[in-house]
Amino acid sequence: MTIRIVAIGGTVNPGSTTEQALRLAAASAGADGAEVQVFGGAYLSGLAHYGSEAHQKGDGGELVEAVRAADGVLIAAPGYHGTISGLVKNALDYLEDLSKDERPYLDGRSVGLIATAYGDQATMSTLQTLRAIVHALRGWPTPMGATIRTYHGLFSPDGECLEDRARMQLEMVGNQVLRGARAFAGAAGPQ
Repeated sequence: MTIRIVAIGGTVNPGSTTEQALRLAAASAGADGAEVQVFGGAYLSGLAHYGSEAHQKGDGGELVEAVRAADGVLIAAPGYHGTISGLVKNALDYLEDLSKDERPYLDGRSVGLIATAYGDQATMSTLQTLRAIVHALRGWPTPMGATIRTYHGLFSPDGECLEDRARMQLEMVGNQVLRGARAFAGAAGPQ
């Protein structure tokens, strides 16, 4: 059985630390056999505001359908003013389109969370916000949530994480979301 993981996150800046962190966690899940689809900053930047006319005409449908079919989700958000960015929040708002599904929102899905920021306090408040959102969407956050303190040089130009602590956290989140997704898929039945 193929396990499908959807990775959502990034910023408007190409190659952002947030998106690199997301891709590292996604690669970890992929290396262990998951099929991973990434919706990074470029995709999120193009999404219309949730509920707008463009949304009503189908904008964001690819993201919604991917999450609908997913067994697990990875979410990475930068810490902006003590919480998640509007870019990531807008993408998560699109999950409202799953509200009337047989498996609504993130129900029955493991969700790995990654918070990035320049300071430790911002990473923690961002992670707490992500956990609250995932709980509200009926998802199952993984035990490990990565809090990545960003700085110039954390990632090499080719995307390699140069800090052992950060790399370990990201790989663990990727592995845990896959393990959780496998557990849910193996126990699938009436919700």
